[in-house]
Amino acid sequence: MNLIICEKNIAAKRIASILSGGSSKQKKIGSVPVYDFSSNGVDWKVVGLRGHIINLDFPSKFKIWWRIAPRNLISIDPEKKVTQKGIASALKKLLNDDVSVIVATDFDREGELIGVEAIDLVKKYNSNVSKIKRAHFSAITPSEIKDAFAQLTEVDYNLSAAGESRQVIDLIWGAVLTRFISLTSNKTGKEFLSVGRVQSPTLALLVEKEKEIQAFKPKPYWKIIAQLKKENGFEADHKNGRFWDEKEVITIFEKIKDAQEAKVTSVKKRKRKEKPPAPFNTTSFIQAASYVRVSAAQAMKTAEELYMNGLISYPRTDNTVYPKSLDIDEILTKFKNSEFADDVTEVLQHRRNKPMRGKKKTTDHPPIHPVDLPKKPLSGRSKKVYDLIVKRFLATLCEDALSETIYATFDIKNEPFKAKGYRLIEPRWRKIYTYIKSKEKPLPSLEEGDNILVSKMLLKEDETKPPNRYSQGTLIGKMEDLSLGTKSTRHDIINKLYQRKYITFSPFAPTPIAVAVIDSMSDCDVVKPKMTAELEKDMDLIAEGKKTLDETIDESRKMLTKVMQELEKDKQKIKKNIKEASLKQNTIGTCPVCGKDLVIRMSRRGKRFVGCTGYPKCKNTYPLPQRGAIIKTDTVCEACKTPVVQLKTRGKKPWEFCIDPDCASKENDKKINDNKNKN
Repeated sequence: MNLIICEKNIAAKRIASILSGGSSKQKKIGSVPVYDFSSNGVDWKVVGLRGHIINLDFPSKFKIWWRIAPRNLISIDPEKKVTQKGIASALKKLLNDDVSVIVATDFDREGELIGVEAIDLVKKYNSNVSKIKRAHFSAITPSEIKDAFAQLTEVDYNLSAAGESRQVIDLIWGAVLTRFISLTSNKTGKEFLSVGRVQSPTLALLVEKEKEIQAFKPKPYWKIIAQLKKENGFEADHKNGRFWDEKEVITIFEKIKDAQEAKVTSVKKRKRKEKPPAPFNTTSFIQAASYVRVSAAQAMKTAEELYMNGLISYPRTDNTVYPKSLDIDEILTKFKNSEFADDVTEVLQHRRNKPMRGKKKTTDHPPIHPVDLPKKPLSGRSKKVYDLIVKRFLATLCEDALSETIYATFDIKNEPFKAKGYRLIEPRWRKIYTYIKSKEKPLPSLEEGDNILVSKMLLKEDETKPPNRYSQGTLIGKMEDLSLGTKSTRHDIINKLYQRKYITFSPFAPTPIAVAVIDSMSDCDVVKPKMTAELEKDMDLIAEGKKTLDETIDESRKMLTKVMQELEKDKQKIKKNIKEASLKQNTIGTCPVCGKDLVIRMSRRGKRFVGCTGYPKCKNTYPLPQRGAIIKTDTVCEACKTPVVQLKTRGKKPWEFCIDPDCASKENDKKINDNKNKN
């Protein structure tokens, strides 16, 4: 009997269907689906896990935080515990003395570790199992799956060890640092503060950027703009661009403000070829997902679903070069008679000699690309992401676009002006991949010596702007540059920062408590990318067989011991900073009774409410919804004079309300609703 172990049930079902030619049957062992079929006289069984079925954690006696000093946790070895007992039981029942095991989990560090965890259980349950093989594939399509099972390889224990080293290191660092910060600041239970070796330097990037923005001092400047009348009209700017001297700009403007005509003094045209974008790897895909208003976490979740359903290749890859083995003609043939038919025609008419390639080339998985058409029409986020991937793939096969940039200069009462225009001559890949928009506008046809009517002269005052905040995409790009996390974890790190209330998504910025946590550790290596990057390199060496798991974990423990020595010196500073920031972050307005600050507090039962900082003299309190994020609005209810807050709950529109449940305005709303219900 052959037993195939997949990462998830959806993959198991699809792989069983492909290998059996659609004849597999589902049975259940307990609540776990198992897919059976026979081929050439051999019985096959396919089972899906639920990701990791074994969890890594410290022994239970160390789970009560205050019973062991955080730094003493560094030397404690974590234990492996089976968390999916139903699946483990099913695996046990599927084993017999004549079983061959084939691991068919995702081919990366995480997938290899999940497979090895299952192998360890198999060997524990049946020591006679010796035939263990690996199926490598990058897409769950009939051709890929059949090829993978026709050419089985060995399990890569170095790769799984690299994945396990990350698990162990992240657990130890996260537990030790989180306990230290939380206990030091007296924030435990639901309000605990998490710290991690990747999370913290990532958060430090956001804090550093926010400080740049806050420290920025705007500088005023002026621009003179001529609105010119030809065809649909266009604008020309004074050649100086920005004027920093107000007297100078006013003098010039007074001279030309009544101008009626602009003379074209020169027209220069430059043609250039625009190369298509490189194939998608995980980072560039997540960055591009912002074009269709999909967040990093949503983009990866959707891509994984599309992969499991056999529509795209594996979405966790660093590769930006299509391998020679990829049958591009076969994919184009599939898409010829689809909704992408016009795009395929454009490719076939203007196909590159070789597909576009990026700078990164790896051998694990190809760049993200479509592999099949959906049997049922996609909708919502799935359609947005799928269309993005299909169009990116098709664009990479297309010839360069050809564009023209026009530079024109003008004379207005002896003052020089300039305008810049852009037009596409041969769109080619730009006709397919329409997500990248040009900010430059076209210019009307102009000839040197032409006289253009001036419809209006404008003097505009503005000021310099602070640096832009990171977007989720640009932050993930920065994390990649600094070797913070991996292609598989970066989007999760951002999501975790949001869940821990360290960042807000609108704007994408750190909260006061996040600034306090990072400031408290500013002199410590844990918030600097260098140490994390070193550990990432060590994990790569494990995967290459050049370093062992134990060596890397021992070195990480030494690093963490040094970090803890630095942090413990600043214990009082950390406590004070976080306390002040927490108060600031939880302050939502002024108490209408005594005039002191109203803050969000937690009751002994873990319920949140609003209380006055004037307590016990002022005992004014207000209830709050127990779910969703409460956001300060800086506005006050006209009826009851209490602060108005905004409630943000996932999947629902933000709702603003005053915090007084007995407000007269709410009584009026209740009467209106009661009357509506009666009628």
